[in-house]
Amino acid sequence: MPDAVPLSALLATALAPRAPLLAEPHESAVRLFNGFLEGQPDLVAEVYADTLVLLNHARSAEAGAGAIEEAQRFYLGQLPWLRTVVVKSRYALPLDRRFTRNGVVTHGDAPAREIREHGVRYAVDLLLNQDTSFYPDTHLLRRWALDHLAGARVLNTFAYTGSLGVAALAAGAKRLVQLDRTRGFLDLARASHALNGHPTTPDTFWAGDFFAAVARLKRDRALFDCIFLDPPFFSTSAQGTVNLVTESQRLINKVRPLLADGGRLVAVNNALFLPGAEYLRTLEELCADGYLAIEEFIPVPADCTGFPDTRIRPLPADPAPFNHATKIAVLRAQRKATAR
Repeated sequence: MPDAVPLSALLATALAPRAPLLAEPHESAVRLFNGFLEGQPDLVAEVYADTLVLLNHARSAEAGAGAIEEAQRFYLGQLPWLRTVVVKSRYALPLDRRFTRNGVVTHGDAPAREIREHGVRYAVDLLLNQDTSFYPDTHLLRRWALDHLAGARVLNTFAYTGSLGVAALAAGAKRLVQLDRTRGFLDLARASHALNGHPTTPDTFWAGDFFAAVARLKRDRALFDCIFLDPPFFSTSAQGTVNLVTESQRLINKVRPLLADGGRLVAVNNALFLPGAEYLRTLEELCADGYLAIEEFIPVPADCTGFPDTRIRPLPADPAPFNHATKIAVLRAQRKATAR
């Protein structure tokens, strides 16, 4: 039975195929262990430059503490260049200072503040939020942005800390709007742009509600060559509700009028319990009128999905034809005047 395998053995099995991603000096972001798929459902391990982040998903922080301590010992032994360890406990109690959702430093000193990926610099704040402020699972999407968005006008909705927009400007995008309703997240995006010497304008960063901002852009008749739509699984505001299980089509239709002829919409759905085939049917329905077409799917990298020799259990819902619950599709648009 998988639960009879010692945690250290699971971690060692998962670390072996990731070794090529960890050459020194290590500067990037890598998921070292996806516990849900690789044998310890309550544990995720990631590394950001020289900082290890351990995410404790146990229903009580205390219940997962033993696995966290064992994982910390293992990685400090295997990766001697690690300088700092941060532990984040999803179900930490509000007044418990030993465990917090945003994280506590359990080894070393200040966490890393910067990583590099594909030659681009990204500011990170590993204590900013319950996650890490940067998503390794969209590694190949940022590579896609670097390869496709030179000279483009780009709208990054639900931008969070703006990594997709940073990649777009690194590619040579001529206009970028980073839209998120939390100003503090956009401040980290500003820091990333500054690290790369990217020119920005007051129009680059929009702190506001998605629905209100999209309505304003429509009134202004703005058009974009690429729109990133990477919303949270669920959120609500006075302007509207985001639900990736039941309302993906509605969100895509909200931004469709902002696509220039030949523009691309990158739609990301990370609903864990939504089968890939069901999401594909939604996309095909959107494309039935001929004004959108599925151009490609962008996979999630293997350090996030697990490797054939490391995966022990499947996802709750089959993601096929996508390779992970984070389902990324690129749609190509035609305006009505040119559609056939």
